[in-house]
Amino acid sequence: MPRKKCVSVLTLVAAALFALPALAAPAPWFYWRSKVDGVRICAQTSPGIGWEEDGGPYEGPQCSTKPRVFLIPVRSS
Repeated sequence: MPRKKCVSVLTLVAAALFALPALAAPAPWFYWRSKVDGVRICAQTSPGIGWEEDGGPYEGPQCSTKPRVFLIPVRSS
């Protein structure tokens, strides 16, 4: 009986571990500015020591903001 319980617990733990990546979200993007010449690039992680974060977070590799959607109610007459 203890062996069956151990197997079921291990199965439950394994299922939980395999389900975790399904909850993961992509990393945000940031603008990075060079400390040397001020050049700005868009990247998910720092390009190196000579760079500092300059803006973000953004949703994609173009470092563009999420588009705003306005809902206008329709009036019936």
